[in-house]
Amino acid sequence: MLMQRVITALLLLPVLLGMIWFAPTPWLYVFFCAAGLMIAWEWTGLMRWTGQSTKRYVFVAVVGVVLYAVWMAPAQFRPWLFGLAGLWWIFSFTLVAGFPKNFERHPPSALAMSTLGVLLISSTLLALATLHAMPNGVMRLIYLFFLIFAADTGAYFAGRTFGKHKLAPNVSPGKTVEGAIGGVALCGAWALVGGHYIFQAEDSALIALFVLSMVVALFSIMGDLTESMFKRVAGIKDSGNILPGHGGILDRVDSILSAAPVMVLGLQLLQI
Repeated sequence: MLMQRVITALLLLPVLLGMIWFAPTPWLYVFFCAAGLMIAWEWTGLMRWTGQSTKRYVFVAVVGVVLYAVWMAPAQFRPWLFGLAGLWWIFSFTLVAGFPKNFERHPPSALAMSTLGVLLISSTLLALATLHAMPNGVMRLIYLFFLIFAADTGAYFAGRTFGKHKLAPNVSPGKTVEGAIGGVALCGAWALVGGHYIFQAEDSALIALFVLSMVVALFSIMGDLTESMFKRVAGIKDSGNILPGHGGILDRVDSILSAAPVMVLGLQLLQI
């Protein structure tokens, strides 16, 4: 399993970095949209549509149309989309905290899950493209990916070393409070180093970027927990099997779904 994960990562990482580094933003968005359509297919598994091919294809088609529409929409529309996604992720904190009793009382409908899937996929991919189009956008996008990587890595090692108190036992029993603190702390270190170098941020701007990065780190953890929650409701272990050793694409990008719109909206509001 570990060898499969390593091989898959070694094959995909150069492709991703190559697209980020060399592709113009519109082509990068097309690349992300191709992945987004596969994520949309996996999202239907969270709605228990595994045996309903027609519904799955219709949902993927709807996501494709929305991805085109949000790209063609005026730029003034984007912060509103990112803000709407951010409000959902704030709400998700209460969902995870109240799981599973809240879902037992009010299970999510297919319409709600479909709408949520369209919102999260479109806002995330548009946020990644928007970040890439900013000044020094290549490095800004890499900064975000490293921020999420730092949250995951710090949480893993801090959790294994110090973990005693469960973070969300009904959702993901392996995650601990100490792990989350470790992940956020490593993000803080990356923000101070990477933020100064990549964003050329100093003084108040660096402090603002540091705080924003801490918030994004928390949201990235929530993205992971939220997908785990939905998978528990659907009774599945992985969102798919397209990535050997990793599961589905959604399993790999759940933290990005929550982090990207919040990061881009924060940068726009702070004018960094």
